[in-house]
Amino acid sequence: MRVGHFVRKPIAVALALLLLTCALAPARAQGDYPDRPIRLIVGFAAGGGNDIFARLVGAKLADLLGQPVVIENKPSAGGRVAADYVLQQAADGYTLLVGASGMISIAGAIYPDLKYDPVKSFIPLSMIANFPLILVVSGDSPINDVKDLVEWGKQHPDKANYPSTSPSFTIASELFKLKSGIPGVMIPYKGTNEMILSVIEGQSLFAFPDGPPTLPQVKSAKLKALAVTGAERSAQLPDTPSMSEAGYPGVDVHLWSGVFAPAGTPAPITAKLEKALSQSIRDAEVAGKLKAMAVNPGGGPADDFKRLIASEIAKYSDVVKAANLHFEK
Repeated sequence: MRVGHFVRKPIAVALALLLLTCALAPARAQGDYPDRPIRLIVGFAAGGGNDIFARLVGAKLADLLGQPVVIENKPSAGGRVAADYVLQQAADGYTLLVGASGMISIAGAIYPDLKYDPVKSFIPLSMIANFPLILVVSGDSPINDVKDLVEWGKQHPDKANYPSTSPSFTIASELFKLKSGIPGVMIPYKGTNEMILSVIEGQSLFAFPDGPPTLPQVKSAKLKALAVTGAERSAQLPDTPSMSEAGYPGVDVHLWSGVFAPAGTPAPITAKLEKALSQSIRDAEVAGKLKAMAVNPGGGPADDFKRLIASEIAKYSDVVKAANLHFEK
């Protein structure tokens, strides 16, 4: 009995040491994070807004974390292929998703059979930027404000239509229809430039495009900006009222881009990433470049970002039901 006791004791000690080593290994790995390059997966082509955001913030993030940040573009299906890809990678903080509102909150509202859950599959780390949409009509139109547009559309229902290239623009336009009572038939286009051209040439009555391709046309008087979505005016269009000022506070559709980690990524890693991303986005040089692109820099608390996504899914789901919208993937 005495011999067996002494034999078992070294074995027990060895097992205890082994378990302790196994327990400490992940902690050391998390404490050393990052010790190799981080990949930012962008679900859109190089040169687009989300790609530019990723490269701008990624460069500063690399400086703060001391490791390269590599941008990988996987454009397809409105970014949903990139989201699927990221979820197939290890949840270790080395593969992150640059996600846009169209593939997260809007997709969550319009596609019931997504391969991922916009709320549960990802951990929101930080919003990079958000921006309103701009309600525009042709530059030579007799319409000068939102009230004129609604009255004209009701008086000429056969000429009331709007262009769209994505569910984001469709939802904004349909929300405006629901709140104002203006009629409007959606005309599909392949690209935003074509969509804007249709308004300039009078083929479409109104549109809700985003800022970067729209501002030059407004400044050249080819388009009239009647309002920007939401409650605040745009710094790039200080004389253009918000939809709230125009009498339609419910027409509040802001598009955004943000960084996400796969669910299951250890909390110490996500906390470190959240802090570094916030610092990157709020950096004076980075924030200045974002503002120059007609967007509002993000960088706020991740919890606020998470709550925003959940609230948007609920809001957009109501629009889809009320307007009886159907979207094809």
